[in-house]
Amino acid sequence: MKLFQTAKDTNEKLLEQKVKDLREGYEQEDNTTYTDAGELNRVYLDHNKLFQQWEGFGAAFTESAADVLNRMSPKKQQEMMESYFHPTKGIGYNFCRTHINSCDFSLGNWACCETEDPELKDFKLDRDKKQIIPMIKWAKDLSDQEITLFSSPWSPPAWMKTNGEMNNGGKLKDEYRESWALYYCRYIQKMEVEGIIISAITIQNEPAATQIWDSCIYSAEDERDFVRDYLGPALKREGLGHIKIVCWDHNRAEAYDRAQKIFDDAQASQYVYGIGIHWYMGDNYDNLKLINDIYPDKKIWFTEGCQECGPHFGDWNVAERYGHSIINDLNHNTSAWCDWNLFLDETGGPNHVNNLCSAPIIGETIKDQVIFNPSYYYMAHFSKFIKKDARRVALATTSDQLEGTAFINPTGERVVILMNKSDKDISYALHNINKGTYIKMPAHSIHTLLL
Repeated sequence: MKLFQTAKDTNEKLLEQKVKDLREGYEQEDNTTYTDAGELNRVYLDHNKLFQQWEGFGAAFTESAADVLNRMSPKKQQEMMESYFHPTKGIGYNFCRTHINSCDFSLGNWACCETEDPELKDFKLDRDKKQIIPMIKWAKDLSDQEITLFSSPWSPPAWMKTNGEMNNGGKLKDEYRESWALYYCRYIQKMEVEGIIISAITIQNEPAATQIWDSCIYSAEDERDFVRDYLGPALKREGLGHIKIVCWDHNRAEAYDRAQKIFDDAQASQYVYGIGIHWYMGDNYDNLKLINDIYPDKKIWFTEGCQECGPHFGDWNVAERYGHSIINDLNHNTSAWCDWNLFLDETGGPNHVNNLCSAPIIGETIKDQVIFNPSYYYMAHFSKFIKKDARRVALATTSDQLEGTAFINPTGERVVILMNKSDKDISYALHNINKGTYIKMPAHSIHTLLL
């Protein structure tokens, strides 16, 4: 058994700890020894009860992330990329996102086809080739595993939209629905020419939000009809029927309504692999359980989440926001979890509309320093140890202070993650069928146990 700990106000970051077997007893600070776990909080693991299969952890290859990386020295660039993707120095990222056309974390508005032409003859990846594609290739070279990529549009080109611009919402013009469906196909095909395989797409990033940045509005009915009548058939016609389509790509709060509208339509549902969720409105985890209960053949992906309002250097609350979301998303049948920007700079950007945010790794470009926020280590407690194709297993606790989840890897190794968000140390007994372990957990800490 191995135990890794990250704890607030200490130097313990993924630090391996010593553990005691249950049969040895547990010596407390008052020199008493507990021989029965009844006096402690209990954590029960049953690796014979299996749930969803895991697809991966990762983050987004945005133009802003690539720009930050390229403003650092070569040595720091190497450190930053290795920290996510190197098999021993990194934390196991293997499920990442790209953006089709520009997004808020781009250096400005741009599209792969600026020419008003329904046949998309001028479609190019020139902007992607400058910084985004080289970063993806570097990650692939560093990793010892396949990196699954999915791609999302924030907006069609301005000429396809009712408001004539990529920002400030607007809708896709009816006469360009077929051309827009073809656009996804061209992006996937052109990326493959560059050696980048796109495995999945989301239909639209945050389709219910009119943003001052790149955005486009779809009602549930709009999204249903577009995937049913245009996007699904276009992918099939272009020999891309194997590409997974994920709907919604927005907050958990309204996820059930969007799932119901799309999945209850048999013709639309046949093309849709699952539903994507964000965290920006609230927890709403029961919505995910409801989706899984009613549509068990559909996958749930966490496709974006980040801490808003600047870079949040060293903020432990942000780390615990990550831990809380990941544990509960996983326990409510999510099968992939993708953070937002891989890297941001000391301002929380760059961002072409000043929508500044935080990231687990910050590149201080002026000082050429790499800052690892606590959220990086909290992500690591999951992504470094839960492997692709792992299965979630049953885990129960007797404490409201302990949040946890557990998986069994394809090798048979069991992974237990527990988080203590409280201001007090907690002692717990981990029961693993016929044996277990007594463990003391500091306030504001996270544990990963390998059994």
